[in-house]
Amino acid sequence: MSKSLAEFFRETKQEGRKVTWPKQKETVVTTVIVFIMIFIVAMILMAADGVISEAVKLILALGAK
Repeated sequence: MSKSLAEFFRETKQEGRKVTWPKQKETVVTTVIVFIMIFIVAMILMAADGVISEAVKLILALGAK
């Protein structure tokens, strides 16, 4: 807590210069991969939801008889 606010911002700026920022191509490729993974997980969850839904309907139908 002994650091001044100006020193904090100066050190923050220095650290920001040390960061290796990704190139545009890396960003695009990573973004596409994320969207593909989101789609795959969504399909898996949709399939699981369908299976669970049918199982619940089957169990409820057995209880209604």
